Amino acid sequence: MISVNDLKTGLTLELDNGLWSVVEFLHVKPGKGAAFVRTKLKNVETGQVIEKTFRAGEKVGKATLDRREMQYLYKEGADFVMMDNETYDQLHLTEDQIGDGLKYLKENMNVQVLMHDSRIIGVDIPAHVELEVVDTPPSEKGNTAQGGTKPAKLETGAVVNVPFFVSNGDVIRVDTRTNEYLDRV
Repeated sequence: MISVNDLKTGLTLELDNGLWSVVEFLHVKPGKGAAFVRTKLKNVETGQVIEKTFRAGEKVGKATLDRREMQYLYKEGADFVMMDNETYDQLHLTEDQIGDGLKYLKENMNVQVLMHDSRIIGVDIPAHVELEVVDTPPSEKGNTAQGGTKPAKLETGAVVNVPFFVSNGDVIRVDTRTNEYLDRV
């Protein structure tokens, strides 16, 4: 158990209806009345965001999450096969368990698999990945003054807006959290 006065952003809590990650928190001490803690919580499994208020000093359950480094091996039917880097055990994950990071998942990529009570609750893809541009329209001469962008399809199927100078076959670095082009490798 942990006091709500000790909450931090990113901390995972076990509340009565599931696992919740702290997105924001604010300690409020009104001039009249008791202090309280206003929080914004995100459900780790569904992604639902709620706002919840706790009385100051109230105790909540802290969830213990196990992060395991695993390597994505290949896709088998609808499942994605991951190998634990320590024990070499193989796990089959579904699209729902991987989540939004699926569009950046590339064979032999290392990822962090989040587990709670030996149940997989999510997969963390690296913040930056390097992928090859498979399809993008050709650049137009003289069309770089505005610093515009064009769509580019990457080797994993993700579509990212890139500067005009990027062409087919280029390897680019992409921020997986914001889906933005960072630079050409």
